Amino acid sequence: MEYKEIMDSLKAGEYKPVYFLHGAEAYFMDSIADYIERHLLEESQKAFNQTVLYGRDLPSAQPLIDAARRYPMMAERQLIILREAQELKDLATLSKYVEQPMDSTVLVILHKHKRLDLRSGLAKALKKSPKVVLFESKKLYDNQIAGWIEQEVRRRGLLILPEAAELMAEYLGTDLSRIAGELEKLALNLPKGKTIDQAAIERYVGISREYNPFELQKALARGEREKVWRIVEYFRANPRTAPMQLVVASLYGFYSKLLKFLALRQMSERDLLQALGLRSTYFLREYREAARRYGRRDVERAIALLQEYDLKSKGVGFNSSAPGAQGELLRELVWKLLFVRHLV
Repeated sequence: MEYKEIMDSLKAGEYKPVYFLHGAEAYFMDSIADYIERHLLEESQKAFNQTVLYGRDLPSAQPLIDAARRYPMMAERQLIILREAQELKDLATLSKYVEQPMDSTVLVILHKHKRLDLRSGLAKALKKSPKVVLFESKKLYDNQIAGWIEQEVRRRGLLILPEAAELMAEYLGTDLSRIAGELEKLALNLPKGKTIDQAAIERYVGISREYNPFELQKALARGEREKVWRIVEYFRANPRTAPMQLVVASLYGFYSKLLKFLALRQMSERDLLQALGLRSTYFLREYREAARRYGRRDVERAIALLQEYDLKSKGVGFNSSAPGAQGELLRELVWKLLFVRHLV
């Protein structure tokens, strides 16, 4: 089952005896488990019918199985949550319980940070049983984050400008739990139906709408030297707002897509959007502007520079830990990017 399908069934009050949640992305697993924990039982029922266990604390799976085979007390069901299931040494022995789970127990198993071996006996038992939800929680790709932000914003009764979603994605990365926390701030402070723009993000999330990697990328694409240097000097004075490696990663993504754009520019807009992983023609404007300034060799040099300075920022051939070193490194990199056409 997919995440949305699982959440829809839970909201409809449909619970299965076993939920086995595994994979690299903790956010979706936590969301499912938290919803069940909040809604399955009344508060008065939780003292005797809700148990949270941790894989690292259990000597074996037997205490978990024994707890799951208990009957609830003065309630229709009991809830057992096993966290850190990947730490339970004999997890495979759960296969016998999975084959015949108790209908009066809802057992939620969180197997985080890695997927279950789907060739194992346990996985086969989980897939075979109609009483089990087996869900693999996969990490989103970088180019999926802004779209996910838009979906989550709509779910909270708000709207968001595409460039504002991109700004959040660029700055907050792929940590969905962190992003969700920032979206909650916005939802608490903005009225239903409001459209989130860069000003709202600056006010409630703390990301500057003027001084961020996204704006630096646009200024470089347009050759706006004064703006480029204002942003760089802001980053140097406020290094925590835009660490060197965050800036390099952002620019690397931009120049990599620009190189692809130069090779595919004759395509239709629709095909270009798909090839570049963009969600709107709004973002194609930047690549068209940059393509008027940079040729293929310029972009290839820029990518090579970013790779070189990424290593330097990590201390390879450069003392990156010296006071102010990262800021000077950034200034040097951006100067070369601005004048990349003149580099030999």
